[in-house]
Amino acid sequence: MGPLSARLLMQRGRPKSDRLGKIRSLDLSGLKLLSEHLDPKLLSRLTQLQELDLSNNQLETLPANLGLSHLRILRCANNQLGDVTTLCQFPQLEELSLEGNPFLTVSDNLKVSFLLPKLRKVNGKDASSTSSQVESLNRELTSRVTAHWEKFMATLSPEEEAEKAQEDFVRSAIRDVRYGPESLSEFTQWRVRMISEELVASGGIQVHEADRPERPSKATAAQEPRAKPGALKRPDDVPLNLSPNKRVCTAPVEGSPVGSDDSQPAPKLEPLHFLQCHSKNNSPRDLETQLWACAFEPAWEEGHVGATSQTVATCGGEAVCVIDCQTGIVLHKYKAPGEEFFSVAWTALMVVTQAGHKKRWSVLAAAGLRGLVRLLHVRAGFCCGVIRAHKKAIATLCFSPTHETHLFTASYDKRIILWDIGVPNHDYEFQASSQLLTLDTTSIPLRLCPVASCPDAYLLAGCEGGCCCWDVRLDQPQKRRVCDVEFVFEGSEASRRRVDGLAFVNDDVVASKGNGLGTICLWSWSQTWLGRGSQSTVAVVVLARLQWSHTELAYFSLSACPDEGIVLCGDEEGNVWVYDIKRILTQQPLPLAAPQAPTQILKWPQPRALGQAVTKTMVNTVVANPTFTYLTALTDSNIVAIWRKH
Repeated sequence: MGPLSARLLMQRGRPKSDRLGKIRSLDLSGLKLLSEHLDPKLLSRLTQLQELDLSNNQLETLPANLGLSHLRILRCANNQLGDVTTLCQFPQLEELSLEGNPFLTVSDNLKVSFLLPKLRKVNGKDASSTSSQVESLNRELTSRVTAHWEKFMATLSPEEEAEKAQEDFVRSAIRDVRYGPESLSEFTQWRVRMISEELVASGGIQVHEADRPERPSKATAAQEPRAKPGALKRPDDVPLNLSPNKRVCTAPVEGSPVGSDDSQPAPKLEPLHFLQCHSKNNSPRDLETQLWACAFEPAWEEGHVGATSQTVATCGGEAVCVIDCQTGIVLHKYKAPGEEFFSVAWTALMVVTQAGHKKRWSVLAAAGLRGLVRLLHVRAGFCCGVIRAHKKAIATLCFSPTHETHLFTASYDKRIILWDIGVPNHDYEFQASSQLLTLDTTSIPLRLCPVASCPDAYLLAGCEGGCCCWDVRLDQPQKRRVCDVEFVFEGSEASRRRVDGLAFVNDDVVASKGNGLGTICLWSWSQTWLGRGSQSTVAVVVLARLQWSHTELAYFSLSACPDEGIVLCGDEEGNVWVYDIKRILTQQPLPLAAPQAPTQILKWPQPRALGQAVTKTMVNTVVANPTFTYLTALTDSNIVAIWRKH
């Protein structure tokens, strides 16, 4: 398609007219248009245009001077847009479609909301929730930039030139003022620059929280009074059935360190958010949807090996949510009607765009009842591939720590399959995934754990019938394999007991649960493997035991923070058991004494803090980010609880 012509516009415009100035609706979709084909001189003659469809083209940006000041509806789905700031030229815009632009992120969604004050719908959905997020972020950013200004001005000497000092202030604000998740950093830094420049222009006399017209009354009416920064919620992700000031438990954590006197000091954790974002039909009365798994998004940036973002993915019911732990904002929500999600896992893929640019994608795999793996492009907010992995439900999945496209899926069909999901094509779609290995189990696999010291060689699985290990080296000829070794624990009764918790605490020590009531077992992979010989059944070399609940209920998943030496597990009373095991691991040899008490037990908030709606719950899953800054717990009563370390 070449440059547009007046004749083409009149052919595709409505109502039919021989004058461009009378056209009110124009369909330019599916013409393979490039950005340079949009001639501002020609399009500015559409003085009455109110609706424009540019979908299914190859636009990378919109020219900044199209002159369509009366435009109310704009469709730009399925293009290559990478910037939304030129949309500010359409101040009357009420409806906007940007779906299928894979380079646009949640930051761009917030920019759109800020730039277009009359916007009512984005991608067919009500825009008021995003507007609420933007205004809350603006308040907090304005407060922080103002505080930075006061601190900056207090350090200036009278001799310093005002102009240079002002330039230094803007640079320092962009560098030092931080708020919200990494996925919003593009938006927050963009706003910090604007707020800083406004402060400089006014001489610090006044700062407007949002330099834009007020929104229509409907959107304003939907907003809630300003909450504490830690209590921000999306209106459509309904909080507990409480009054607004009880959405966040700010009371001190119930419980105290329970370890011995020479144990490590207990980390100070405060409850930050309690969210009900998986509710059926967003109902605050839904206290039955079970939440099963969560995983923190790793930080993939260079120089951040082992780091993590503060973004966590949670799954339960028919929804997968991506949440910023600091603000409590639900960044994305993906629903699959008829599905019940049991597991989520992150990876990052390097994708080459049509223009030849390399982009690193965070991809979230989610699976559950229907045996399908959905591959979600989180920042763009759509599903870009589906793997029909098993005929029965998928209990858990995990990516290889060394091969970003290798995914293990474990199913109720008693099989574990290793897939190569590949890399998306130029249309940002995954092609057919290849099946690399099939591992047969004698019972249902519940937890998967690549061996930390040799993840390309061995895979551990906690199963209904015990703990098993497979050789997963791809240079071996057999593509279908049985369990190489079954690890057993003390006592004939315990040897076949379910293992429903499994995690590596460091490169050698494994934490497992389910093989004995009231304890979590710490055992050595290397010492156990060294004593294997040719045996197919091997007793684990136990290093220590941790005291845990004496419940006979199952499926409370444990997790570990290897860099911090922390083990975590929930229980049937809504408690989170926290173990700092650094001291235990450094003792040589480790004494097999009585089970070690937890460093701390975080108790479920009392009704005075949480409200009468939920007085008792079970914590199925608890996970912390590697730096143990944020802790996320999932319950059987549809609540996502987030704690923060002081």
